[in-house]
Amino acid sequence: MQPMNNAVSSIAAPVLSGRWALVTGAGRGIGRACVQALAQAGARVIAVDRDPADFEPLDVEGAGGVETWCADVTTQEFYARVEGLPALDVLVNNAGTNAPQPFIDVDPETFARLLDLNVRAAFRTAQAAARVMLRAGQGGSIIHMSSQMGHVGSPNRTVYCLTKHALEGLSKAMAVELAPQGIRVNTVAPTFVDTPMTAPMFEDPAFRRFVLDQIPLGRLATPEDVAAAVVFLASPAAAMVTGHSLCVDGGWTAR
Repeated sequence: MQPMNNAVSSIAAPVLSGRWALVTGAGRGIGRACVQALAQAGARVIAVDRDPADFEPLDVEGAGGVETWCADVTTQEFYARVEGLPALDVLVNNAGTNAPQPFIDVDPETFARLLDLNVRAAFRTAQAAARVMLRAGQGGSIIHMSSQMGHVGSPNRTVYCLTKHALEGLSKAMAVELAPQGIRVNTVAPTFVDTPMTAPMFEDPAFRRFVLDQIPLGRLATPEDVAAAVVFLASPAAAMVTGHSLCVDGGWTAR
C-alpha cells in the first residue's frame, strides 16, 4: 500500500482567511511548502528568503496570496522591518541550517554559524513578531521549526541538536509568558525530510538505510507533511495548544 501523501490538501479549507503569516527560509523545501499551505488555507503570506532566485517559480493557489521579501534574517534591518508590520497573526520561524561534523572536529566558525542562524536569529525574529502581535492585541501563533533532534541525540549532530533543544526550551518559556496575551507558541519537530538540503546526505546508501530503520513508518517525511502540521498549529483548531512540540517524525522519538 502506498503511503497517503495528501496532508496539505486535507487542510486546505480557508481556515486562515484574513490572517497575515510570515515564513522565514521560504524559498525551498519545508519553507516553500509552508508558504503554499498557508496561502491555500486563506492566509496572506510574507515569504522571506535571502536568495531571490529561490522564489522562482512560487506558484500558489488559494485565497491568501504571497508577498516576497528578499532579506537576511540575521540582520537588525530585518527585525526592524518585521516590527514595522501593521499586523501579524502567524510566524513560522523556519530559517535554519545544519553542518554535520563529529563532535571533536567541530570548528568555531561552524559552531558560531549554527548558533547565529538557528538560535539567535530565531529568537530575534520571534521577538519582533511578538511585539507586532502584542501591539495589535489580537493574539497570534508563533511556530518554531524544530526537529526530532530537539528531543534526542545523534552522531555527528551535536551542534544541530544543541540548537534545536534550545528552540524547544525557548518555545516553552515563550508559551508560558505570552499566553495571557493570547499568543500561542509551539514547535514542529520533523524527522529527516526529503528536501534539497538533505538530498546530499542520502546519496550515502548506508546513511539512508540507518535513517529509514529508525522511522517506524518506513519513509522520509515530505515538506507537505510538515506544512500540514504548521497549518494546524496556526489555525483555530489548535486554539488550546501552546508550549507543545508536534513531532512529525514517523515514530522516531517513540522508540
